[in-house]
Amino acid sequence: MYLTKTYSQKVIKYLFYALLGSILLTISAKIRIPFYPVPMTMQTFVVMFLGITLGSRVGAIAVIFYLLEGILGLPVFSNSPEKGIGIVYFTGPTMGYLIGFIFSVYLIGYFNLNKSFVEIFFKLVLSVSIIYLIGFIWLGILIGWNKPIFDLGVKPFLLAELFKVLLLAFLTKYFLKFRKFI
Repeated sequence: MYLTKTYSQKVIKYLFYALLGSILLTISAKIRIPFYPVPMTMQTFVVMFLGITLGSRVGAIAVIFYLLEGILGLPVFSNSPEKGIGIVYFTGPTMGYLIGFIFSVYLIGYFNLNKSFVEIFFKLVLSVSIIYLIGFIWLGILIGWNKPIFDLGVKPFLLAELFKVLLLAFLTKYFLKFRKFI
C-alpha cells in the first residue's frame, strides 16, 4: 500500500511539473522580442531550460502536453489564434520545429551538464540544432526543396539562438539546482 501511494504521489508530482512546464512554454511562445531580421520568441530557450531543470522524461512530457494543448485547439502556439489553431496550425510550416522541441528537451535533459562552460555550450548547441534540423526537413517537405529553405527557416534565427545558448550556458549551473525538487 505504501509503495503504491508513494508511486502515485511521484506521478502526480511529475505531471504537475510537466503541466507547469507546458504553461511556461506557452508564455514563452507569446513573448516576442524585436530582433533582426525576424522577431524572436523565447520558446527554444524555455525548451532547453525545461530539459535542464526537469530532466529528459519530465521535460519531454511537458513539451508533449504543450503540443497536445495546441493540437486540441488551445491558443498556445506562437502565432495562434491569429494564424489559426488546432491541428491545422500544428501541421503548418512550424510543425517540424514543434516536434523538434521533444527531441531537443529530451537530449538536453539526458546530458550530464556538470561540466565546463565550453562543454555545456556545445551540448546546448547540439540540442537546439535538432529543432532546426527537423524544422528544416519539414519545411522542405511542405514548401518544396527548390525554395530557399535555409534562408527562410534557419538563417534568420541563428544570431538569436546563439544569444540564448550563451545565456543558458552561463546559467546552467544555477538551473541544475532545480532538479533536486523533481
